[in-house]
Amino acid sequence: MDGNATKNSSSARTGQGRTLAAALALLLVFCWRTQAAQTLSVVWNPSPDKNVAGYMVYYGESSGDYTGQKNAGTNTSITISGLREGQTNYIIVKAYNAHEVESPPSNEISYIVPGILNVAPKAQLRSPAEISFPVAPGHSYQVQASVNLRTWSTIWQTSATTNGWVQYQDPQGANLKMRFYRLVMK
Repeated sequence: MDGNATKNSSSARTGQGRTLAAALALLLVFCWRTQAAQTLSVVWNPSPDKNVAGYMVYYGESSGDYTGQKNAGTNTSITISGLREGQTNYIIVKAYNAHEVESPPSNEISYIVPGILNVAPKAQLRSPAEISFPVAPGHSYQVQASVNLRTWSTIWQTSATTNGWVQYQDPQGANLKMRFYRLVMK
């Protein structure tokens, strides 16, 4: 379908598009979980509108700028893979009818992909190490440290109830010349 056909089709069916939009905007709920590194599952409630033929999921690394899309068909969930660790992704869903007329977008959600551990340079020689990393709901995380890369000790752990960045200051890091860190997600 070319751009003119889409535009003409949209103009002819404006009322039908608004019906799709209203149903989707009121009933669309997102849930997310990490399945594996760089993979995200997006789930939403189906629209009760009988004209819905399927759903398109749009996503990208800038709010309002969606560089990727996936057609979910009539499914109400989809898996997005190839996401970069530590990167915030923005996601919307649109319902479409049999003529491929899409509704306005759902509310945008954002999701930070876990799997990266940042250690900031020390401000001063005796400063604690500043560690930050993104977390996903339903997972627990352990920050482990080593001085020789052979033996590791858990120095801090947390569980996530929301998606976002957490920070930890390692007071022992101030007393050591060299300390290595790793993150374990469960």
